Amino acid sequence: MNADLADFTAVELLALYRSGEASPVEATQAVLRRIDQQNPTLRAYSFLAAEDALRNARLSETRWHRGEPCGPLDGVPASIKDLILTRGMPTLRGSRTVDPQQAWEIDAPATARLREAGAVLLGKTATPEFGCKGETNSPLTGITRNPWDPSKTPGGSSGGTAAAVAAGMGPISVGTDGAGSVRIPAAFCGNVGLKPSFGRVPAYPLSPFGTVSHLGPHTMSVRDAALVLNVLARPDARDWTSLQPDARDYMAGLEDGVRGLRMAWSPTLGYARNVDSEVAAACARAARRLAELGAHVEAVDPGIEDPLEITCGLWFLGAWTLWNTLSSEQQALTDPDFAAESRLGSGLSALEVQQLHMRRGALGSHLRQFMQRFDVLITPTVAVPAFEARPAGHGAMTPAALLGWTPFSYPFNLTQQPACTVPCGLTAAGLPVGLQFVGPMFGDALVLRAARAFESAQPVLRPRLSIQ
Repeated sequence: MNADLADFTAVELLALYRSGEASPVEATQAVLRRIDQQNPTLRAYSFLAAEDALRNARLSETRWHRGEPCGPLDGVPASIKDLILTRGMPTLRGSRTVDPQQAWEIDAPATARLREAGAVLLGKTATPEFGCKGETNSPLTGITRNPWDPSKTPGGSSGGTAAAVAAGMGPISVGTDGAGSVRIPAAFCGNVGLKPSFGRVPAYPLSPFGTVSHLGPHTMSVRDAALVLNVLARPDARDWTSLQPDARDYMAGLEDGVRGLRMAWSPTLGYARNVDSEVAAACARAARRLAELGAHVEAVDPGIEDPLEITCGLWFLGAWTLWNTLSSEQQALTDPDFAAESRLGSGLSALEVQQLHMRRGALGSHLRQFMQRFDVLITPTVAVPAFEARPAGHGAMTPAALLGWTPFSYPFNLTQQPACTVPCGLTAAGLPVGLQFVGPMFGDALVLRAARAFESAQPVLRPRLSIQ
């Protein structure tokens, strides 16, 4: 083929495998070449299992030649965020406190489901220590960079995942999202990031950051996100918080469009005061485009206050919980940002924690009632374009420094609603802007359908890679 298979989506690769125009080995080789070219600069991968990937690609190729693919992702190159357990690969969680020289014998549910579906696992993608922030840097792996401009951050904490997908270093990946950690880097890197309803994708072990933490796919198309969600949403008894499985196919109805859907367009959620002008303009244009596609778009705010204090209080408590699992020797090795979060969490009293949970409950109730009036809520994904890539510990840790620049992401971790980001344009500097679709609880299929309609009208762009 004349085209580089590293630039194909999962759905496109599977079509090529069926027709015999390309093979899993050829696709995996193309992706590994791209990793060789791009990863030394981008540092998206923290661990690469190239030989295992090629061996599994050859097994997949044999199955396709027999006409017997083993699952819906057979032969598709994929990566896993380095917070998610993966058999045969170290899961270091971006931390020097984790001993790599141990038996790695357990697959988390998401990893197990990818294997069962036939995906070719390439390796682990970089994360800040314990996924503790919205940038991807750590004392273990250094600074991960953005494929659109390597001087910029890819966001975080799933920054390695988003950078890998955007740069063609594997068309699908799995990340985690505790306050925006799938959607922030997907917006900064110009790809699709889905945070499903809480419990839709089983997790094991459960996050120390609690019930704000979700797992979801990073892809270069909404169709790929739906395909991967079909795989990830399968049950796993190890997660007692996971939802009952259903027979839904998230690919079904994906092309039904938005005509007649009721959409709330909220450019600030009523409290975001510092939205970049180019981000605001791109998202406003996207809202108008959705109206042209037939949606009933109403400019309205949901009537909530900024829940930054709730999010950061619970987040810092999770950091403090994790901190107390470490020895003093391990604590001395940690990222200064994680250590600062832990100190902030240590000052919370039991009463203050309970009050945070009560405020979270009130927020969730309010937004469930608000969503009775609308099918989808649309907002910017992040208030700013990607900013400078910076080292760990570059500044003081405060709630505003941690999340103040992403006011649209963390509310929906607190409420556990499904949310998806898709690219909606570029700034004058050539950096991606993301548009966020938020659905009612359990409205994952509706979110994907709306995102797909917009994507069909405004296809995803690839970064202009200049690293050779």
